[in-house]
Amino acid sequence: MKILSPQQIRKADAYTIENEPIASIDLMERASNAFVDEFKKHPFNDQIVWLFCGTGNNGGDGLAVARLLKGLKYEVKVWVAGSAEKGSEDFRVNLNRLSGAVSVAKASEIYAADIPDKLVIVDALFGSGLNRPVDGDYAKLIDFLNGIKASKMAIDIPSGLFCDQPQNGAIAFHSDITITFQAPKLAFLLPENYPYVGEWKSVDIGLSSQFMKEVECSYYYQRVGDEDLKLPGRPRFAHKGDAGRTLLIAGSKGKVGAAILSSKACMRAGAGLLTVHTSGCAVTPIHTAVPEAMVSEDANNEHITRIPGDLSNFDCVAIGPGVGTDNATVRAFVRVLKTVSRPMVIDADALNILSRNPGLLERVPANSILTPHPGEFRRLVGDWHNDYERLNKQIELSKKHQLIVVLKGAYSSISTPSGEVYFNSTGNPGMATAGSGDVLTGIAAGLLSQSFSPTKSARLAVLLHGISGDLSAQSRGEYGLIASDIVDFLPAAFRKL
Repeated sequence: MKILSPQQIRKADAYTIENEPIASIDLMERASNAFVDEFKKHPFNDQIVWLFCGTGNNGGDGLAVARLLKGLKYEVKVWVAGSAEKGSEDFRVNLNRLSGAVSVAKASEIYAADIPDKLVIVDALFGSGLNRPVDGDYAKLIDFLNGIKASKMAIDIPSGLFCDQPQNGAIAFHSDITITFQAPKLAFLLPENYPYVGEWKSVDIGLSSQFMKEVECSYYYQRVGDEDLKLPGRPRFAHKGDAGRTLLIAGSKGKVGAAILSSKACMRAGAGLLTVHTSGCAVTPIHTAVPEAMVSEDANNEHITRIPGDLSNFDCVAIGPGVGTDNATVRAFVRVLKTVSRPMVIDADALNILSRNPGLLERVPANSILTPHPGEFRRLVGDWHNDYERLNKQIELSKKHQLIVVLKGAYSSISTPSGEVYFNSTGNPGMATAGSGDVLTGIAAGLLSQSFSPTKSARLAVLLHGISGDLSAQSRGEYGLIASDIVDFLPAAFRKL
């Protein structure tokens, strides 16, 4: 799913109106019906609904929603901010359609109004085209609404929130639920905007599929069922060598579990043959926990000091989970980088080694997959002032070093050497648990070893990791979820693709 800029959203509307063809007021009605269909899924039946409408097209949406909700027997009141006489044409048409069936008041009168105990506030003041901070009476109104104890929803985007630029302290409506049209806005996918957006849902309003297909963009929202992430069936006469040979360099004293989790995930991701190179203390635990894996024992009992002989036999080399940052391990990592020319998977302590030795980034093979969490990413690229700057640093890292960077978290972002970014739709807060990242490393390595492209391997790994986490949460709950659960549900996750 493409994530469009405000300018592209306007063009999509205009293209649809011209080429479907459909009148703009009818497209607004379609969008309003889609919002109401989603609104009905929430338990608001015994609550009063107040809609705060600006005089542009977002306000027109709000007026149409008010009429539709009234028709469904909700108790509805509209508050208009601004001069109705100067409103957009579609706003004025929808205001006339209310025909006295819905009470309409000036928003400036809200300060003296009695606030009902059971109230839903629907925000339709400003839409996605906002290009400057809200100020004056509008800012005062939004601040007042934010202070009211009520359930809060936003139509398309919370008023005052910019689609694709930092807030820098500008006021915006604080929504519990945002129902957005056709596709999410970039702002919805960045942590700093969660207090404004809350939980969000995208609803299809039938914008031109031809326009959506042809429009160029750099940001995407990947979902279960995306055609380019579907897996081919395995050939009837396939053997384990055809499914890829993976070398995982992982584990040291006190961190053997990371190697085990990553190894299990790699096998569950379909790797045909897995060799784990690990410190001496980890050999027996890995043999016991992952009998499917072969084990290469390092000469040192506590940490990794060398690499296996010939790395050219492996389709993918992954390094990082639990390896530590001992000086001897750093030297071993450098030897890996000097030896391997194929894309690698690099995570955890290997990322920390890179951050302490930034010159090594030049040695990382092109199209390698790096999987940092925000702390590891900060150590790699330095701090940032807002999440847009963080995203730009991620894109810059990918483009400069020709790497695929997976920045883990809610809506994990996958940036590519060409500057595209894919935000992930799957996963839940229960996955913020020790070992979850080690599982992702194993999945990515297992997929990469099977000759999927590095970008597809990274995207699939993140999608599957999230699906498995969601299945785990459904079965065992978010609070009780541990990394081993994610591994256990991987076979079921594959069936969801």
